[in-house]
Amino acid sequence: MKQKLAVVGLLVVTMIWGGGFVASDMALASMKPFQIMVIRFFLAAVLMGLLSLKSLKNVNKDEVLAGIAMGTALFAAFALQIIGLQYTTPSKNAFLTALNVVMVPFISYLVLKKKVGKRGIAGALLSVAGAAILSLNGDLSLGLGDGLTLLCAVGFAVQIFLTGEFVRKYRASVINFVQMLTAFVLSLIFVVVCGETGIAATRAGWLSVLYLGVVSTTVCYLLQTACQKYVDGTKSAIILSMESVFGTVFSILILHEVVTVRMVIGCAVILTAVIISNLGEEANEVSGDHL
Repeated sequence: MKQKLAVVGLLVVTMIWGGGFVASDMALASMKPFQIMVIRFFLAAVLMGLLSLKSLKNVNKDEVLAGIAMGTALFAAFALQIIGLQYTTPSKNAFLTALNVVMVPFISYLVLKKKVGKRGIAGALLSVAGAAILSLNGDLSLGLGDGLTLLCAVGFAVQIFLTGEFVRKYRASVINFVQMLTAFVLSLIFVVVCGETGIAATRAGWLSVLYLGVVSTTVCYLLQTACQKYVDGTKSAIILSMESVFGTVFSILILHEVVTVRMVIGCAVILTAVIISNLGEEANEVSGDHL
């Protein structure tokens, strides 16, 4: 019974993350990328800090450094993702972001020399084909938004890898709080540097950012952590990879995005690549929050 409820919980997380792509697109209508990130990570840092007060009383240096490393990767990933979203569609943004799962085994190989299995390689080849079908223009050039989103997938893959390594050594509540605080501080720095200090957000913009900070980040993190205790890593990864599907569905229903046959084929190939990679022996880590 607990396992069934946990699976339902992960599906809820996936749906919320899928809605995050639409929320980000709606927020961009009246806010700048780093403004959205500042508010999102401020809310997440405050809420997670309140939930981790007891743990934060005896934080050590190594936990702080681990959280800073994770937060830096998370900031880079989200910055590239939300800037890229200005130049591409939410559905493309969602599916190209999902490629982070395929990239993780290769980062493990580069850093720890962990062998990449046949399914991991097959998933990588399929993902390249899917990304090409989905993103390449007629002259084989790559659009700015899609290119930035592919780079964001690399950032998320690094964050997933770091999380997998550090969560075994340090307290999850502490490193996650430091991670969110780091992402907030970096976002604040870029808001000032980019001159985005003046906010003229609409009601829809504020509601979208509130959704991203409270629901898509804080609530989803807590729900995901609780549910994964009862669902094995491979099954969890496959369920959570469906966020790209929900992102596309919500984009069609809410934003009335027009989907072409080429997009459907490209998305299907990418989703297949993600599932194959997760079925490999190396797919033991599950990604954290995306959107």
